[in-house]
Amino acid sequence: MSEVTSGELREAVRSRYAEAARAVLEPTAGATASCCGGSAAGSCCGTGSAALDSADMFGGPLYGERETDGLPREAVLASLGCGNPVAVADLRAGERVLDLGSGGGIDVLLSARRVGPAGFAYGVDMTDEMLTLARANAAKAGAGNVEFLKGNIEAVPLPDAAVDVVISNCVINLSVDKPAVLAEMFRVLVPGGRIGISDVIADDHLTAADRAAAGSYVGCVAGALSRAEYLDGLAAAGFTGISVTLTSQAAPGMHSAIIRAVKPAAA
Repeated sequence: MSEVTSGELREAVRSRYAEAARAVLEPTAGATASCCGGSAAGSCCGTGSAALDSADMFGGPLYGERETDGLPREAVLASLGCGNPVAVADLRAGERVLDLGSGGGIDVLLSARRVGPAGFAYGVDMTDEMLTLARANAAKAGAGNVEFLKGNIEAVPLPDAAVDVVISNCVINLSVDKPAVLAEMFRVLVPGGRIGISDVIADDHLTAADRAAAGSYVGCVAGALSRAEYLDGLAAAGFTGISVTLTSQAAPGMHSAIIRAVKPAAA
């Protein structure tokens, strides 16, 4: 059997997220809003439309009971993350935030609320259906300090030093070129800027074959970096103050985690 190319993997991810967006935009179409499989019951990375009431979803409850009050229901239904990066990014009023792989926009809208009218929140996503959904959610929420941009997280369509904080929610593991993503985070951050990421990581002893056996690529598992690979990759990109904190188990040897790091002020 021939190896799957990076282009084929990217298209598989795009197709899965397009399906998830359509499940929210067109709930009668029969699709399921799951980033991790053909049914919401198999979702490993978030709520998913039919999994909203499930206590067994990967990552556990992602947002506080009142945190999503006032957000469009569609933004909550389209949440496919494995954590709550907004809660760990320590956002402050007036800051500019970038969400990599922003999906239906829930973390962008929450970020915009936290940074206030003097701040701004960008979302980058490669999936047209998710961008349509996110922009509709922003309009429903009346969020004027947000913008959703089409692009790949390996080549962010923003200039150097454009934002103070980069967040991402269970998306970097899906990238076909993770060193490029880490380098792009460093590039778009101002000196002294920081990252607050939720992602899936593997135990250091797991091989690529082990990760593939634990779950699919579009299921947020096979493409996950190990803890050591994350630490080394962020250091190679230039980050300091790096930490990886495990939060819950996704599969044997696989975990959701919070990743933090800082771009040196002298960079």
